[in-house]
Amino acid sequence: MNFSQHLPSFLFLLLATSLEVSGDALVRMGIYNHAGLTRLGLMLAGAALLFGYGFSLNLAPLQFGQVVGLYIATLFVIWQIINFIAFRAWPTLPILVGGALIVAGGFIVSFWRAGLPQS
Repeated sequence: MNFSQHLPSFLFLLLATSLEVSGDALVRMGIYNHAGLTRLGLMLAGAALLFGYGFSLNLAPLQFGQVVGLYIATLFVIWQIINFIAFRAWPTLPILVGGALIVAGGFIVSFWRAGLPQS
């Protein structure tokens, strides 16, 4: 299977995961780091990004079951990037090793096409 056939779907996944993780980060910052109107603004902005995540993911040209592996792999990578940008937290060795397994598993689920069983 040609990876370029999945490029538009991958772009939808990249957008969706970026919106999801960014929205979650804003909500988390609103809950734990701010009060008053700043808290409310961060939570509303986070809610808007989370809505954008759901909307963009459902615009993807494939059934969700077809891209779930790639979605989880992309989500993990974007989560680590946003975690560093928003919270200045580097991933630990266990997170990197587990993440490598998540990404490898995501590619297996998305791209491995097993043949039909022989009768």
